[in-house]
Formats: sequence, C-alpha cells, structure tokens
Amino acid sequence: MKMIVSGGGTGGHIYPALAIIREVQQRISSVSVLFVGTKTGLESTLIPGQGIPFRTIDIEGIDRSSPVKAVRSILKIPASTLQARRIIREFQPDVIVGTGGYVSYPIVAAGASMGIKTCIHEQNAFPGLANRRLAKKVDLVMVAFPEAIPHLSAKRVELTGLPVRKEILALAEQMPLRKENDHFTLLAFGGSLGAESINRAMLELVYRYRNYSDIRIIWITGKGHYESMQRELLKKLQGQSLLCELQMIPYHEHIEKVMGITDLVICRAGASTVSELAVLGLPAILIPYPYAAENHQEKNARALVEKNAAAMLIDKELDGDTLYKKVESMRLDPDKLHKMSSNMLAQAKPDALANIADLVLEGLI
Repeated sequence: MKMIVSGGGTGGHIYPALAIIREVQQRISSVSVLFVGTKTGLESTLIPGQGIPFRTIDIEGIDRSSPVKAVRSILKIPASTLQARRIIREFQPDVIVGTGGYVSYPIVAAGASMGIKTCIHEQNAFPGLANRRLAKKVDLVMVAFPEAIPHLSAKRVELTGLPVRKEILALAEQMPLRKENDHFTLLAFGGSLGAESINRAMLELVYRYRNYSDIRIIWITGKGHYESMQRELLKKLQGQSLLCELQMIPYHEHIEKVMGITDLVICRAGASTVSELAVLGLPAILIPYPYAAENHQEKNARALVEKNAAAMLIDKELDGDTLYKKVESMRLDPDKLHKMSSNMLAQAKPDALANIADLVLEGLI
C-alpha cells in the first residue's frame, strides 16, 4: 500500500497528519508513505525530522493584504497542480489524505481528478478554505466538530473527532481516580510562544488572588514573555508576599502533568487544545486567538459554549478585572464546574485516531 499525506502551515494541520501516518504504519508495516508540503512551512523541518519521505510543491496561501499579492498567490495554483500531478504519477499512491492548509489543496485536488481515492480531515468547527473547496471533490470528509458539517458539500462526511496525544489519553484514564485538590488550581497558557493579552490579564489575576491561601496558579507565560512578566509582577506586588501558590514558568514540555491537577484552564481555542480538554473533561475559559484564519478559534469556542462545556472571553475585551470575575463566577459554583466538566467530556472523541485510520483503510475508502 502507498499513501500520500499532505497538510501544513501550522502544527494544527501537521500533528494530526503525523498521528495518522504513525497509526497506519503501526497497522500495516509495509505501507509506503510520502508527505507533500512546502519548502518554507513548518512541515519542512518537522516531517523530515521524523524520517518520513518528503516532497515539496510551490504554493502559498492567498494573501488578502493587497490585490497584487492575492493575484500572485492565485497564479501559483496551476503550476502547483502540475507539480502535484507529477508527484502522484511518480509515486502511484493508493490513497491521498489531506489534513488542511493551502498546501493540501493541489495534491488532493489533483489526486481526485486522477481517480485516486482521496479523503480530508477538518479540525475546526468552521472549515478552512482549502477543505471547503476540496469537500466537493474527495471521496470522504472527516470532521472533528459536528458544526463543520453544514459548511461542507460532500459525498460522504464522518464525525471522527481529532487525534490527541497518547499522553493525554493515558491521563484521561487516571482523571476519575484523582483526589480532590486542597487548592483550587488554575492553569493558564497561550501556546508555546505565549499570548500577550492572556499574560496581561494574568498579571492582574495573580494580584487579585495574592491573599488567597487556597488558590494555586500555574501560569505558563511562553518563552518570549517570561522575563518581562516576572519584572512586571514584582513591580505590581511592590514587595508584598503571595499567600496564593504561584508556579510561573516560561514553558512546560509535559503540560499533561499539570493538567492532571487542574480545576480550571485559561487558554486559546485551537482545535488540538479543545480536543485535549474534552478528553480530560476540563472546564475552561477559552480566549480565541483573534487573528486565526477566518476566525476559526472563536467558532471552536462558541461550539463548546453553546453546549455549556466551556466559557469564552473575546480577546479585545480581555483584561484582568473581566478575567477575575469570570474565574470567580466559576470557582464559587462547584455545581456549574461539574456540569461543565460533564458536558466537556460528552464532546470527547478518545477513539478519533483509530476511527480515522479505520476509514482511511476501509477498502481504501
């Protein structure tokens, strides 16, 4: 069996692709895999580093900042499609899997037009442009959120969920057995690089909770913000000691270790993040990244808010006072937190990866 996988631009498209590749390889050791990406995307370093054969095509996202840049991007599509067809003819895949991002469009579209079995996976509640266009062409569309389905015109759509890390799945098995915390534990993070708006609000939140001895705050600032946030917090406290327990760190390589003792999470609303929260049943205050493509993080968050599985604050309205009031309204209402946790768990798809692999291999779709 031969399989082409394509997706890129961000980790949200690449990591699910990697998970699918590893699951298929585990099931069929003889499978030949080729990953198709771009020379400049994150995939160009991540994929070869995993020992997976890698080819590139020359394509870029449509730059809407000016008509000239948009036209330049569009003019690359015919050439990238020819490159994609050449790769397909040379590799002769049995199936092509796209996980989103502009790079996946030419290779999946070309495969569909050449009679190759094709499928795509959409991670967000509102599908990206590439997947919306591809949905009409492919044999199968797999989605992480049911809210994505009305936006897709497709032959076949399956709700699979989004693959989550094995470490998260292992933690999920332990969560029902954990003891109640003696501290109410808050976990705040804005991704590996941090988030300026969340960090600013956290400065005020820590200050508000400075005299609460039953509060534990785990604040992951991001490497680029750590030193400045330390300085600003010390300045704000003006020599006052903290009665609350504060763990302020730039980055946590194994964040699942702190998720296991967390009562409430403050974070962005990327698809991978909310899928992990769902598997763990962790209540959250979601602060969608305002510059995400087509505002998909806000749509991810709203999908959970509508099911009373999470709360949401809009980034432009975020400040320390607003965040403090939102946290307090949840901390002081254990029943609300418990219901939110149950509702979050109801959205979980812990078997997502197995389901996706089943579909990819199901008679080659």
